[in-house]
Amino acid sequence: MLIFVMLKKHIMQFLKSTKLYSIFTGKCPVCHKGEMYLEKNPYKISKLMEMHDHCSHCGKKFKIEPSFFFGAMYVSYGVGVAISVATFIISYFIIGIDRNYSFLAIILTLAILFPLIIRISRNIWINIFVDFDEKAAK
Repeated sequence: MLIFVMLKKHIMQFLKSTKLYSIFTGKCPVCHKGEMYLEKNPYKISKLMEMHDHCSHCGKKFKIEPSFFFGAMYVSYGVGVAISVATFIISYFIIGIDRNYSFLAIILTLAILFPLIIRISRNIWINIFVDFDEKAAK
């Protein structure tokens, strides 16, 4: 467990100041310091979509315009398809499960990862339009 924590820390440090860092951590895409979400745990479903209006560090407005995150639905579809394909390949070709059970595995995987898919899709969407700024990070 300690190795996993140390590895995660080094990987995140390596990704710092890249869009991937903001996407995977839910940090502000401009400064990578402030939190975008009120609740860090995406599995608290009642607070899944609640975001801060502005970054606490650099002041960047997250909801750039009304209904800005509707575009994240398209990203969510792509992320869901990618996870479904990966689940099918692993369950059917690698593990050797029957095709019908592979589809059951896809449904279960998507149901379990649903909150993460929503958060990552929103993070990807805002990172398409907003770039990292080293000056804002200081």
